[in-house]
Amino acid sequence: MKFPIKKFLSITLPIALGVFLIIYKYNEFSAAQIAEMKGYFQQADYLYIYLSLFIALFGYISRAYRWKYPLQHLGYNPSFWNKLFAVCIAYMVNLSVPRSGEISRAVVLKKYENIPFDQGFGTIVAERIVDLFIFAAFFFVALIFQINVVSDFLTKHIPVDQLLILAVVGIVLAAIFMLVWMYSKLGIILKAKEKLAGLTAGMKSIYTMPHKWGFLAHSIFIWFTYLAMFYVTIFALPETANISFGAVVTAFVVGSIAIGFTNSGFGAYPILIAEILLLYNVPETAGLAFGWIVWISQTVLMIALGGISFLLLPLFNRR
Repeated sequence: MKFPIKKFLSITLPIALGVFLIIYKYNEFSAAQIAEMKGYFQQADYLYIYLSLFIALFGYISRAYRWKYPLQHLGYNPSFWNKLFAVCIAYMVNLSVPRSGEISRAVVLKKYENIPFDQGFGTIVAERIVDLFIFAAFFFVALIFQINVVSDFLTKHIPVDQLLILAVVGIVLAAIFMLVWMYSKLGIILKAKEKLAGLTAGMKSIYTMPHKWGFLAHSIFIWFTYLAMFYVTIFALPETANISFGAVVTAFVVGSIAIGFTNSGFGAYPILIAEILLLYNVPETAGLAFGWIVWISQTVLMIALGGISFLLLPLFNRR
């Protein structure tokens, strides 16, 4: 009984939060402002939105191709199409439960390529660690070149004193966990190490595989497509078309945070994008409409590709 309740809450709570944010935000607007936002949707040049979706396809393909390097190092050579289908399904699954797509990727390869779940999942975790470092580079670029805007935004939205306390507590707990993990002889810890051996092997494959530079090149290219697909969308509205590249990078970073910590940014993404663009003198109604246009277009793409992949997987693997 506990598992269904936990699963139900993991799906419904992020969605409920998104709905709350949407209702809370729109209650702040007058009827005239809502009508103004509708006008932005109608006047948007969707050619740039379609272009961003086309760019996104290269990111999907590159992520699937990149996955072959750590898997080959572990002795597996899955079909490119199975990897691509798994990636597409993962994006779609993330719309329900944050980060659950990583699990679905490993499940797909376990079912159709007979790759042990723990090793497949380990390579995915290692990928995410590399992605985190690249995202951190974007974050620090935005922080360095847009320090005034970023500091104003963080001061307004994040209680810095509480954040520092949580960071200290987190570091202490992480240090205690590492010491217990490394030196404890408790049976439960030893069993956990045994269970996670495959996961560890998958994670280590990133650092021990022979094609590190190919893996790194694809990692950089993937994030380049993320930034490029966001950049071209600013030309969809006249109000956002002339913002600086620094503003684009800052909004991209904040949007990525919203996507990473929620179910693909539902509710939170458009609001945070609007808040950032407001700092660059983009009207809040225009920023919110822009955020929704970007989020909806990407969500439709994820659902379409994920649904198609889900249908094609059994057909492709019918032998």
